[in-house]
Amino acid sequence: MSEDRLYIRQLLAGRDIADEDAIAVQMRNFVYLVGDRATGEAVVVDPAWDVAGALRIAESDGMRIVGALATHHHPDHVGGSLMGHPVEGIEALRSHLDVPVHVQREESRWVTRGTDVEASQLVEHDSGDVLEVGGISIELLHTPGHTPGSQCFLVEGRHLVSGDTLFIDGCGRTDLPGGDTEALYHSLHKVLAGVPGDAQVLPGHLYSPQAAAPLSQVRERNVAYRASSLEQFVELFGAG
Repeated sequence: MSEDRLYIRQLLAGRDIADEDAIAVQMRNFVYLVGDRATGEAVVVDPAWDVAGALRIAESDGMRIVGALATHHHPDHVGGSLMGHPVEGIEALRSHLDVPVHVQREESRWVTRGTDVEASQLVEHDSGDVLEVGGISIELLHTPGHTPGSQCFLVEGRHLVSGDTLFIDGCGRTDLPGGDTEALYHSLHKVLAGVPGDAQVLPGHLYSPQAAAPLSQVRERNVAYRASSLEQFVELFGAG
C-alpha cells in the first residue's frame, strides 16, 4: 500500500477540537482519523469531546466516516460522565451517522455500561481481527491491563494507535476498575513485542513533548520498558 494513500490525522482535544472546553484542555486526549485517500473512507478512533468538530475536519479533508474504533471504555475516549462532567462520544457520533462502533469483545459490556449505546450497535472483535477501511488494513490487538478490553490498532503495520495502553512516556494506570498490572505487563512485553520497531506510536494522550515516536525509541526510553521482570513491573506500576 502506498504511503500516500494512507490518511491519518491526529487531533488534540482542547486544541484542534473542543478548544473551548476547559476539561478537554486538561485531559489532552487524542482523537484519530484513519482512512484511505483513494476511496475517501475513514474511521474515527476514540470519538469524544467534540464529535461534530472531528467530522468537520474529516469532511474538509475529503474523507467520509464509515465507522468508529474504541481503544477502551473510559469516558474521555468514548463519552459518558467524567467525574460529573459530561463528555460526548460514540452516542453523539451515532446521532450524526449510523455507523458501526468496533470494540474489543471484553470491553463491550463496559462500553454499554458507561454510555447509552446498546450492545446491538457495537461490533465485537477478538485480538488479531483485521478491519479493512477502503484498502487500508487495521489490525486489532487486545492489550488488557489499563482496562479488561483495551486494544491497540496497528495500521498497515507502520502506525500503532496505542490508546492508554502505551504512551510515549509511561503507560496506562491500573488502579481504576478493571485494571490489571500483570495483564498490562504482558500486553507491553508480549503482545506488542511483535510490532515492528519502526512503527510510529500514536498514543491516547499528549503526556510528553512528542506527539508520536518510533516504537523502538519508546522501548528504549520509556520507564514502562525498564522493568526486566514482571515483579519489577508490578513494583513500579502496581495498583496497590
